[in-house]
Amino acid sequence: MDWDSHLRLRHVRCFLEIARTESVSQAASRLNVTQPAVSRTLGELEEILGARLFDRVGRGLRLNQAGRVFQSHAAASMTELMRGRDRLSKSDLAVRLSVGVLPTAAADLVPRAALSFREANPNARLRIATGPNWLLFNQLRDGEVDLVVGRMPEGSGGAVFEQLYTEDVVLVARPGHPILGAARPVPQIADYPLITPPGGAVIAGTVERYLASIGLPEMRGAFETVALPVGRKIVQASDALWFISRGVVTDELGHGTLVAVNLTSPLLAGPVGISVSRSAPLSVERSLFAEHLRRAARPANPADPGIAP
Repeated sequence: MDWDSHLRLRHVRCFLEIARTESVSQAASRLNVTQPAVSRTLGELEEILGARLFDRVGRGLRLNQAGRVFQSHAAASMTELMRGRDRLSKSDLAVRLSVGVLPTAAADLVPRAALSFREANPNARLRIATGPNWLLFNQLRDGEVDLVVGRMPEGSGGAVFEQLYTEDVVLVARPGHPILGAARPVPQIADYPLITPPGGAVIAGTVERYLASIGLPEMRGAFETVALPVGRKIVQASDALWFISRGVVTDELGHGTLVAVNLTSPLLAGPVGISVSRSAPLSVERSLFAEHLRRAARPANPADPGIAP
């Protein structure tokens, strides 16, 4: 059956009431309709979906596995519809969204997506928070931010990650640094002070694995930061070298105020994308902003068509 032309709001409301009360009679009473009408509506819904949603237990009904799957989506959809109704009734049409941004996405991707999102949604109120990986993902888990944009974290079992593109970690130096003229720069890395990401940064493990691969497993940074103002100033004022995600220093590399050392290693590449809590309800605002992120990311990887919302 063509479900999108047959499914009605009454089917969803009826299903949710039966799931809540585990009783056709109680659902009928709450919906102010007859029991036969509730049974008939439930039968129509199961026919539309092509699956039974309840098991009969004694004189009541209990959700089965298919019913529990449909309930999670149906409840989230009703919540969004009610939010839309409330916003209209209060004449409050503003779109509100809270986004956590890791350093690699803060300099270019998110600002471009935010501008296009605002242009498409003039009433948008977009809160953009930056911070360390552990903080933003704790906020994502607690529902304080709607999504996090940046490198894929390790061990984030509570989040779903959607890759937008692949980005490398670069080793940057000031213009004129001696290592830039070396035919084989890798052996010279140990001759200069390093700036490395702190332990809580997403790219910390990437840099550690790379250093181990070139025979420097014990080497530690003289400084630890992923903050652009701090790292940029130290590099430009000294012979220090900085391991940092390319996205953080895109403008500096483009303007020539920092220069990338020629390192070619697959160990330095990693995915950048969108992380959403597995327990987060469906959100129109989040889906809209995610689509603007996909569009903003496409120039970085034109071969990637993106993922449909």
